[in-house]
Amino acid sequence: MFPQRLKQLRKEMGLSQKSLSEHLGVTQQAVGKWETGRSSPDPATLARLAELLETSADYLLGISEQPAEPAAPSLPYGESPIPVIGTVRAGYGSLAFEEDYGVEYACVKDPESYFYLVVKGDSMEPRIQDGDLALVHRQPTLENGDLGVMVFGEGEGTLKKYIQRGNAVILQPFNPAYEEKVIRGEELNQLFIAGKVVETRAKW
Repeated sequence: MFPQRLKQLRKEMGLSQKSLSEHLGVTQQAVGKWETGRSSPDPATLARLAELLETSADYLLGISEQPAEPAAPSLPYGESPIPVIGTVRAGYGSLAFEEDYGVEYACVKDPESYFYLVVKGDSMEPRIQDGDLALVHRQPTLENGDLGVMVFGEGEGTLKKYIQRGNAVILQPFNPAYEEKVIRGEELNQLFIAGKVVETRAKW
């Protein structure tokens, strides 16, 4: 019963064995074995499978003849307007966002926590070009290796890779023509983190 119902529901959902396996984090061969009756999923995978196929584990197993009421599909976040700025500066222990360039749209959960920054200069080429838009999540800290927007001292915000090395922080460009900036000791008090870059897009 399980193999037949699994195959039927999978096809009704328009899913291939490969796409279903990717959703579940298993191999395509595992799904194939389930549908031929050569093996069965463990209880946790069975529950996830029922959720993906919008039914119940009991229906899949043949215990129930009534498929569960389909759960409301989880819709992606709608597009929200995100402000586009040209400059980030630090002053009096806080960050100031300058040069209002209007808005662009992004599908994010909490749009008030994001801003777009217009990338200036070629220090992040070839991956990020002058004039590209960087979608930045406002946050005061970064993990080692994150791409972030930071302000050092009284300068403008800069988009760089954030690297922690011992007691120092390195702001690393992608363009080898530029030197990395090493910040250590009391200088770290002058480093302000505006946020983490989560996406870049060519715009201008």
